[in-house]
Order: sequence, then structure tokens, then C-alpha cells
Amino acid sequence: MHIVHVHARVKPEFIEAFRQATIDNARQSVQEPGIARFDVLQDSGDPSRFVLVEVYRDAGAPAAHKQTAHYQKWRDTVEPMMAEPRSSVRYSNVFPPEEGW
Repeated sequence: MHIVHVHARVKPEFIEAFRQATIDNARQSVQEPGIARFDVLQDSGDPSRFVLVEVYRDAGAPAAHKQTAHYQKWRDTVEPMMAEPRSSVRYSNVFPPEEGW
């Protein structure tokens, strides 16, 4: 499993538009065979901050995801909404075992 947390801070006037574009991307992303989970989280104390939790089944799945039309549409749509560049942290699964995903 390859897990990526994508951190995004959105300009206040774009919070709802970012939310909707990201939910649309997530709904389509979970249909990809290489994606086990695609969670969209919003900071309770600062609604302009989001974390996307992307769980990929294998090493090639993140690159395959970035080739999809829905990802590219999302990327281009949200780029002007960003208050700062997105950042990401990559993780390896420890628990539960991969069969639990």
C-alpha cells in the first residue's frame, strides 16, 4: 500500500468550490482499480485547510491516477484556488494489514 496525504490551503472565497471539485474528483478516483481509499478531510478549526488521504494498492497506481481525465480536470480547476502550493507526505502502511483495506 502507498499512502499519500495531500495538504491544501484554499483562498477563503474558494472554499466551497474547492470542496465540490475535490469531492467530484474523489468520487471518480475511488472507481480506479489502483485506489483503495480517497478521503477528503476539512480542518474543523480552519475551513480553508484540507487533507486528501489517498491510499493506493501498488507503486504504479499514483502515476496512473495522475493520467486520468478527472484528476487533470481537478488539478487545473483548483490551481487558481490555492492560497499556497499543495504539499504531500508519503507513507507506508503498518496496520491494519493490507488485506484489511
